[in-house]
Amino acid sequence: MSTVESSSSAVQQPPSSTLPLLGDNQHSALASTSSSTASASSSSSGGGVVGVPLDTQNSGEPPAKKQLLDPNAASSSSPGGGGGLSSAAAASGTHEKLAYRISTALCCAVCLDLPKTAMYQCQMGHLMCAACFTHLLADGRLRDQIATCPNCRVEISKSTASRNLAVEKAASELPSECQFCNKEFPYKSLERHEQHECQERPTKCKYHRIGCQWRGPFHETTEHERNCLHPQKSGYEVMAALEAHDVMIKEEKKMFNTLIDLLSYEKIIFNDLQMKPYRTDEYVHKLFYETARFSAFNQQWVVKARINNSQRDPHQSNERTITYQLILKTKTSTPMSIHFFALKGPFSDMKVSTQIYKHDFTETSTESDYYVLPLPDGTGGTGSSECNRMLANKGINFRLLMFLLNK
Repeated sequence: MSTVESSSSAVQQPPSSTLPLLGDNQHSALASTSSSTASASSSSSGGGVVGVPLDTQNSGEPPAKKQLLDPNAASSSSPGGGGGLSSAAAASGTHEKLAYRISTALCCAVCLDLPKTAMYQCQMGHLMCAACFTHLLADGRLRDQIATCPNCRVEISKSTASRNLAVEKAASELPSECQFCNKEFPYKSLERHEQHECQERPTKCKYHRIGCQWRGPFHETTEHERNCLHPQKSGYEVMAALEAHDVMIKEEKKMFNTLIDLLSYEKIIFNDLQMKPYRTDEYVHKLFYETARFSAFNQQWVVKARINNSQRDPHQSNERTITYQLILKTKTSTPMSIHFFALKGPFSDMKVSTQIYKHDFTETSTESDYYVLPLPDGTGGTGSSECNRMLANKGINFRLLMFLLNK
């Protein structure tokens, strides 16, 4: 009994008597802690037992010194054991909110999307992507009005608006979500990822030329092609698909052969021209484009173009086309069979496909029909965005090739 009493009395000594036993370094560390921590630890031990804090049982260091040695200790020792995860989640959420706010501030004021190419700003600083900027300028041209900023209504033009390179660079670094796999990538690399790298991007079967209609994610292509039934079909069954493919190839070959034949003509001439906008004298003034007179084959000619086949309100349509005709301005005594087509000139940024047209000019037939200027983008070769870009300019520069067939 005497042994037990002596041990219990040793345990229940005042806190001040235990401090010298911890050593000088530990005494100085514990002295900097608050008295409330000491009282809380003593009450939790039951009966006023004072000992080394729980944080020092593994490392041998008090809490203050442990925080100096390991800055992450405070977050990892928070109540509940999940302080580190919660702080990381909070930081991630803050980062996402910041990226969202920045992308909202840098988006186009018209389409509310981040710019994929150039970004323009009006004199008041409102942002517009290149596609919307050219669309606004084209609408102003079609309405015969000055184009204005949709936010502040200040005048905008090629000379008053300016590129904002800082916004373009900042937007290219912002995270953007892939439309197929929903993963985030920097905006500048998103297009490459969606077209060439994403495993969820829609892909055709390699046997689509012989009639396979399958279309699915890229990572399923190998499995589908391994089980595809079209390679096992007979030649008679795949003939219909091959015939449709042959028709397209024949059209391309026909145009190529026609161009080769035209280059063998004796009389060939080309002119670098510019069409400028004008308006008719009708009650509703309609927009048209026309070149100055130029010489070819000892005759005077003019090229005339119109938008949407002289639609009354072309600015109300999103689908826009340009059609043009060749006009003979002088009299001719002999018929002239002319092949002609327009293409990009040496100082032009026009994007146009090759389409050859023909007209027989006589005394009574001095104007060709209106033919579509085949722009490469858009549905059916209409190229609405390219058409807007051309309308936004003060003039349309192109090269016209003409071939005269001697009869």
